[in-house]
Amino acid sequence: MSTTTMLALVQQVTAELGLPIPATVAGNPNQDVVQILALMNASGYELMRRADWRELTKQHTFYTEAISTTGTWTTSAYTITGIPDTSLIDSTYQVQGVGIPNATYVTGVLSSSAVSINYEPTEAQVNGGLVFQKVKYNLPSDYYSSVNRTHWDKSKRWEMLGPESPQQWEWLLSGYISTGPRIRYRLLGKYFQIWPGMNAGELLGFEYRSNAWAESAAGAAKTSMTADTDTCIYPDRVMVLSTKLKYFEAKGFDTTAIFRDYLAELETAVAQDTGAANLSFAPRPGTVLIGYDNIPDSGYGYEN
Repeated sequence: MSTTTMLALVQQVTAELGLPIPATVAGNPNQDVVQILALMNASGYELMRRADWRELTKQHTFYTEAISTTGTWTTSAYTITGIPDTSLIDSTYQVQGVGIPNATYVTGVLSSSAVSINYEPTEAQVNGGLVFQKVKYNLPSDYYSSVNRTHWDKSKRWEMLGPESPQQWEWLLSGYISTGPRIRYRLLGKYFQIWPGMNAGELLGFEYRSNAWAESAAGAAKTSMTADTDTCIYPDRVMVLSTKLKYFEAKGFDTTAIFRDYLAELETAVAQDTGAANLSFAPRPGTVLIGYDNIPDSGYGYEN
């Protein structure tokens, strides 16, 4: 995270452009200052998507949730009644029980003892056993996108499979054989959705890219710079040159030279942001289960 403030960045831009240098930026009515701040924030939004910045890459973990309880249902209603407590249940849960079809979801909480579901049961039960499993989990508040192949069932030590396509997801929910030892996932709406449902207390996790590229003086993550004391994660020269480039474009000036400078600075910043892996000229698939790198040097086999 750069320690250069929004005020200092705007002052540097105005100085290089030969414009009056402002004493403050936030709330300043000067048209050039207003425009430069807007262009600087636009640069921040675009740079966020331009590269996998290390300070925007975060890890998210969460524990699965499930509730075992009882209830009553019939074959002529989309409801389950007689549930002792529905306070922890919502529409992010699916439900399992005798006569309840596969992929039956809670569509609403009707009362402290009843919920509505999306399918009619095929068999009635009175005080039958139920398992409500949470299958839709909220994404982090600063979520922008996922980092591929970082999604793991950490309790079972299996990589999760996904993201599944809409067609594959419907096959999982509707096909005859649609479950197995591996957890599947899909990003659907504002949720991270898993299949099948899991027992409570199992640990899942993945890495993601954050949209919070700015930070307040108090350390609070932000998606734009609004206060003079705000800072950002990008190198100073990248922000200054990007803002100047956008200013030139907005004014209709020739951008050839400044675009060359900006691109060179950006490429250097991206290259130096994280280390590069060593690449083999003869790569081979990794040994997930048993291989030379995860068996002991001795002490295996039969002993006489």
